[in-house]
Amino acid sequence: MAALSAWFWNERFWLPHNVTWADLADPAPGVEYPKAGHLLSALPLALGIFVVRILFERFVARPCASLLHIHAASAYRPAAPNKVLEMVFASITKCPDKRHLDGLSKQLDWDVRKVQRWFRQRRNQEKPSVLIKFCESMWRFTFYLCIFTYGILFLWQSTWFWDTRHCWYHYPYQVLTPGLYTYYVTELAFYWSLMFSQFTDIKRKDFVIMFVHHLATVSLISFSYANNMLRVGSLVMCVHDASDILLEAAKLANYAKYQRICDSLFVVFSAVFFITRLFIFPLWILNSTLFESWEIIGPYPSWWLFNSLLLVLQVLHVIWSYLIAGIAYKAIVRGKWRFASFLSGVEHPVSPALLLHRLLFLFLYFLSSFYSLTEKPTVS
Repeated sequence: MAALSAWFWNERFWLPHNVTWADLADPAPGVEYPKAGHLLSALPLALGIFVVRILFERFVARPCASLLHIHAASAYRPAAPNKVLEMVFASITKCPDKRHLDGLSKQLDWDVRKVQRWFRQRRNQEKPSVLIKFCESMWRFTFYLCIFTYGILFLWQSTWFWDTRHCWYHYPYQVLTPGLYTYYVTELAFYWSLMFSQFTDIKRKDFVIMFVHHLATVSLISFSYANNMLRVGSLVMCVHDASDILLEAAKLANYAKYQRICDSLFVVFSAVFFITRLFIFPLWILNSTLFESWEIIGPYPSWWLFNSLLLVLQVLHVIWSYLIAGIAYKAIVRGKWRFASFLSGVEHPVSPALLLHRLLFLFLYFLSSFYSLTEKPTVS
């Protein structure tokens, strides 16, 4: 076991050249460096967040849903009770193929279409109700809003927010402040709690995908903490939380059937997503992790791994942006959504060219605001 631990925590992988774990083990009085053991505190905190979520959904989200006339009743017609089909559904398959359908049809003396209809209705019964979706989205919206607000307030006073080169000065001898520790461990605990809750929530089709997503997020946060890349990691978390708030807000409006508000929030979400994931993240953060860090501290094995993971994340950003753009384009062309009225102020749909022009204007506005912030003098 000791040999495995020594292999895993190999200094030549985790730390820059000429730096050892012993150099970080005994800092000056009053100085604290990140240690992998600190990450264990995220587990009880995750349990606490999970309990807070249950209380929040019960005493805050549900009353809000009631005020918006969102109830627990399912919108789907329940399947008729049938022991044979229920046994097949629970233990064999939820989507029977032709062979199963033919066999069940003969066994029950039902038409094949009736058997298909039963399985479709039974699958629909397992879909979460609008009330459950509303409560989950309201919880995530509240958390993202709170943690993003905290992150902005904390980073606003940090030198590396205004000059990303400070992410690498004196690395890895960078002091762990209480504010940075709180920000990091709270984010980590939240994603741990999402992994826990997947096993108690209603199972969904994207269970495996979301579990892998949460696991990857937990791994990346833990990895950046273990080798003291907290400064640039805090910027990554802040950039990602910005659009997540708007996505959950749009979901809430959709569940409450406020379609115009939902359409408007979707447009704002799309703009913020494109700006933060396709421009700010690569031009601000990746530029720092790839080029500024190379210049200041130089590459080493865990540096290569960290940047590889960030580049994979950027590839996912491009894929997600393509999907979001496709949704928006289909909505405009087919006229199924009315979010164009958010931009034009009229009910009739605007042309794709006019919409693109106004989205470009919105992007330039946010970009100019961002550059005006980055030109602010460094805060000590």
